[in-house]
Amino acid sequence: MGAPKRGGVYHPLTVVVSGPEDLAPDQLTERLRGVLPVGRVTAVHAGERPPTIVSTVVPLRVEYSADAPSEAPTRLLLKVTRPGLVADLRSIGEREVTFYNRARCYDAEYSAGRFHLLLEDLSETHKAITEWPIPPTVEACERIIDTWAAFHAFWWRHSTLGRDVGTFLDETALATIGADYRGRYERFAEALGDRLSSSARTVYARTFDARERLYTPARLYATYTLAHGDAHVWNLLYPRDGVGSGIRLIDWDSWRVGRAAADLANMMALHWYPERRARLEAALLERYHGGLRAHGVTGYRLERLWEDYRLSIIGHLAIPVWQQSFGFHPVIWWPHLQRILAAFEDLDCAALL
Repeated sequence: MGAPKRGGVYHPLTVVVSGPEDLAPDQLTERLRGVLPVGRVTAVHAGERPPTIVSTVVPLRVEYSADAPSEAPTRLLLKVTRPGLVADLRSIGEREVTFYNRARCYDAEYSAGRFHLLLEDLSETHKAITEWPIPPTVEACERIIDTWAAFHAFWWRHSTLGRDVGTFLDETALATIGADYRGRYERFAEALGDRLSSSARTVYARTFDARERLYTPARLYATYTLAHGDAHVWNLLYPRDGVGSGIRLIDWDSWRVGRAAADLANMMALHWYPERRARLEAALLERYHGGLRAHGVTGYRLERLWEDYRLSIIGHLAIPVWQQSFGFHPVIWWPHLQRILAAFEDLDCAALL
């Protein structure tokens, strides 16, 4: 891609954008050429840029020359790497860039531990479903479950998975992940000392003992779909009108080929306290199973969904360990630890070990 010219001076395109200051009008013009065949950007106005845990998202308002097409986007979101990430998080954004290079996105780049995405700004029609960490209403949860059922059913054992989209992990890759997890857990347990109870330590010890049997390609991919990988309810946008424009699933940095139930366990077992799970979990899983069937999935019994859900809870015991090792604030990973351990006990996941 050539360097755009402005005022007689060539301004090379930054491969990966760090912020709106890297998007002069001529540079944004070049990045939008897929939807801007004629005309040019004349002005870029950046809004507030509140950082998230691993990225910064900046709303942009864009003005165009008179000859630009009327459908050129005037509201964009620029998502970029948050400065100062620890080394273990330098790959953040790579998978999301890969995902959006196959989905609706105006521009996506990743290089050397930095990334950017230029996405449609849906803030006029959609919103965060609640203020974190308050869970959604029952009605909203039902709509979210319906959305996941439709999405997972579309990708259910899709012929492109593991070939053109994502990969199937082999035994060597699974062993590498397991060894890394075990090392992080040992440091996690040492850091917590007596604040990690003996019963919790027993749970982790038993899961490590069973890992080679539980985590084989044959078991992981007995059923599979395109899984989000971080499917809490704040990784979606809820329609402001409640119905018309549909739920949008966002933040795809953790996507993978895997069990659909892992996304449900992330939404419920990892993020809900026992009382809420006791009221809603079973009914929502039954609703999800009905949604899969309605969208054409066959040969997947409700009992199998429950087993996959419980196996996913065992897998999600790793999440607070990884989060602590990445330097996330304890306000995030400590409640996750308590809730996922409670789900493990409540649903007798030990019987699967």
